[in-house]
Amino acid sequence: MPFVQLADGELHYQFDGPEDAPVLVLSNSLGTDLQMWDLQIPAFTEHFRVLRFDTRGHGKSLVTEGPYSIEQLGRDVLALLDALDIPRAHFCGLSMGGLIGQWLGIHAGERLQRLVVCNTAAKIGTPEVWNPRIETVLRDGAAAMVALRDASIARWFTADFAAAYPHRAKQITDMLAATSPQGYAANCAAVRDADFREQLASIKVPTLVIAGSEDAVTPPAGSHFIQAHVQGAEYAEFYAAHLSNVQAGAAFSDCVLAFLLAR
Repeated sequence: MPFVQLADGELHYQFDGPEDAPVLVLSNSLGTDLQMWDLQIPAFTEHFRVLRFDTRGHGKSLVTEGPYSIEQLGRDVLALLDALDIPRAHFCGLSMGGLIGQWLGIHAGERLQRLVVCNTAAKIGTPEVWNPRIETVLRDGAAAMVALRDASIARWFTADFAAAYPHRAKQITDMLAATSPQGYAANCAAVRDADFREQLASIKVPTLVIAGSEDAVTPPAGSHFIQAHVQGAEYAEFYAAHLSNVQAGAAFSDCVLAFLLAR
């Protein structure tokens, strides 16, 4: 199982695809792990060496004392690229991963070839949303994570998708129940404190913004805001709730590939 040693612990990652292909980094959402991208791997590895990782506090990666910041998570990505001797890569992140992508575009654009940010916003939610969740998770631990899992199906998927594909929905939401409460709360704080609304114009890399038409967590308005403030950014929208890569599946993969492979 591959890990990169950071200053304060180990970051878990996984490579898929041919070693000589361009690198595409995939960044998970809050409360999932690198397996949230499983549906994309067959299509993406036809063209790219896909590098997935568990964001700090998730999956098999290090769990350190919080709160975290998006800058800290973005620097973890840069440390991962440095350790693997990858000077530049494409980057695709969803939700919290999309915030990490925005930070990279603003502060480390020279490391990116193309940027895809999905089901995200320049600012997600308010302290009134995040603080009670953080407090509950730190107080109730694993029991709170199970309760969040049960509530997340309605946030992450539309009702018709969850009814038609219950196994797929359960596979994803089970990742939330398995997430470290400490790590989850620390990442909630990172999302709570991130606000890139005044910095988006400094993103100069080619950017695609993807939204879910039924996404109540990060509604399309937030994606339109990013597109409007990043020069030349493209926009795509799917019938999906928060995890458009899972719900839209092949259509999502085709859209991302068309953008990344465009000349």
